[in-house]
Amino acid sequence: MKITEQIKQPIAYEMELFEQKFQLSMASKVALLNRITHYIVNRKGKQMRPMFVFLVAKMMNNGEVSERTYRGASVIELIHTATLVHDDVVDDSNRRRGFFSINALWKNKIAVLIGDYLLSKGLLLSIDNNDFDLLKIISVAVREMSEGELLQIEKARQLDITEAIYYDIIRQKTATLIAACCSLGAASVKPNSPEVETMRKFGELIGMAFQIKDDLFDYGEEAIGKPTGIDIKEQKMTLPLIHVLNNCTKKEKSWLINSIKNHNKDKKRVKEVINFVKSNGGLEYAVSKMKAFQKEALDLLEKHPESEYKASLKLMVDYVIDRKK
Repeated sequence: MKITEQIKQPIAYEMELFEQKFQLSMASKVALLNRITHYIVNRKGKQMRPMFVFLVAKMMNNGEVSERTYRGASVIELIHTATLVHDDVVDDSNRRRGFFSINALWKNKIAVLIGDYLLSKGLLLSIDNNDFDLLKIISVAVREMSEGELLQIEKARQLDITEAIYYDIIRQKTATLIAACCSLGAASVKPNSPEVETMRKFGELIGMAFQIKDDLFDYGEEAIGKPTGIDIKEQKMTLPLIHVLNNCTKKEKSWLINSIKNHNKDKKRVKEVINFVKSNGGLEYAVSKMKAFQKEALDLLEKHPESEYKASLKLMVDYVIDRKK
């Protein structure tokens, strides 16, 4: 059995019901909108985010979920989908998970409007049901994701990223959404409990490890979702590179910065940068940091009694680190 199927097993019923509720939450009177949202639903990814919501809720509530849990999962998926649609416009990307992106098929104007529509649907789903605590969790996540993206753009221009700033960027850009999933799961069954913050922290740590794993793919040889060296071509400063930049000689540092600034489209030069980072311990350092975040996340689960939901969450943490794409 695939690891993702194994993780999903204790929440299989909830995930099936969630699919139906999620489709209903996107419904509109406009035929074009329905056509596009139908396209989105049929090309979904692994749905890790709703899985986090249901697993956390069931672990904390003796295997029970509430209607609020379904709404929390729908809100997070609506908002996440909205950000992906907008990201594809920003990045001028024509593909998403191997399929054509919304902007490739329906052009940018429609893609931006679809993203706005999904965002408003998510907010209204919470407001209409007085889930103001859930709405606050998700609104903070959206604000942080935007700030993280802008901070990364600002720093990429200057190439002066320290390790601390890098952690700030990935915490806001990537980890904040997984943190929101886990705190939503907790808040949906145990509102205002200290567990809401503990689970937020748990999700944040997994998100940090997840992003470092993504950074490492840029140096891999395997056939993964993106070609190697793409981060360097896009002048994205990732942990292996930051570590080596801060620990090499002045001469090597100026060569690295010059390579990234002025020769990032030169395949041969990009390969040289990749090899330099590899031979100077950049990858080992990033792996050790990723594993530290993983351990911290697993430690937060320890006080919960053993259950199939806790076991699945542990599997999920390991999957984040061991995945091949």
